[in-house]
Amino acid sequence: MLQANRIAGATKKVSSGIHAKAKAASEDFEAVFLNTMFQQMFAGLEGEGPFGGKGATGVWRSFLTDQYSRTFAKAGGVGIGNEVYRALLEQQGLRS
Repeated sequence: MLQANRIAGATKKVSSGIHAKAKAASEDFEAVFLNTMFQQMFAGLEGEGPFGGKGATGVWRSFLTDQYSRTFAKAGGVGIGNEVYRALLEQQGLRS
């Protein structure tokens, strides 16, 4: 409990600019993680369709997984971003 109070006090010392940067960094981190998951999800799929299942499909899917991951992360993700955000603020607060 003492450490939780110390961490909470330390994060209050952090400026609003640091909060914004930490939020953006944590969201980006979660998006990268989710993008890796989505790429694995689509890895074995073959098919015909508007791109014919050739090289263009891989490019299109990379854009699709990137957009999925950014959208998911911005909407709250799976919770990794929140923990990264908390850890970043904790580190910044303890330094000041």
